[in-house]
Amino acid sequence: MTQTGINHTSHLNDLMAEISAGTIELRDDRIKKKWTTEIQPFLISRFPVTQEFYFEVTRESPSTFTGENLPVETLTWKDAVIFCNSLSTREGLELYYIIQDNIEEISSNVEADGFRLPTEAEWEYACKAGTNGIRYAELDLIAWYKDNSGNAPHPVGQKEPNAWGLYDMLGNVWEWCSDIYDETVYGSYRIIRGGGWSDEERSVMATTRRRSHPLKFKIEDLGFRIAKNK
Repeated sequence: MTQTGINHTSHLNDLMAEISAGTIELRDDRIKKKWTTEIQPFLISRFPVTQEFYFEVTRESPSTFTGENLPVETLTWKDAVIFCNSLSTREGLELYYIIQDNIEEISSNVEADGFRLPTEAEWEYACKAGTNGIRYAELDLIAWYKDNSGNAPHPVGQKEPNAWGLYDMLGNVWEWCSDIYDETVYGSYRIIRGGGWSDEERSVMATTRRRSHPLKFKIEDLGFRIAKNK
């Protein structure tokens, strides 16, 4: 596997990094709350899903920008979930997501071995890779953001990875997570993490939490990476 020209079909196993169990303290500055989450061992992709990989699985090209190794973007949470199920079907795995006929109702089979989005706790735990700060290294070394992106996404894997071999966890594109943000206030809104190529430095942190509508919201600096139960 190389950082460019990634052959996802041949190297799907290599694409996934094994993350060991641990704990992570999450925080929400909006409501001034902190909480600790136990993390079970899981797998997460080393790169955001690329346009080439997304087309290979879905035969669709939703992105605003064009390039095989650019991260796929301009897609909803629902689109990301459908990709996960389609990839699971291709690989002969049990579907993680249960999608009703009207597509409005999506639930999870949490014991399934199929592909899924990471939880936000898994995402932050994987992003920090054993570090305790808001970033795992100097920002310009690890992320494409407003000051260095040239107002566009870049091919995945060009910046330095974190200590667990994960690329572009910060910057380039925001990433959908599986969790509902706050059902009592925001309904079905799902969490997005990591910051994107158009964001100021202050938004591109391991701890930044944002949210949006899972079936309607899509934007040119929002993509995803895949995860899997171990």
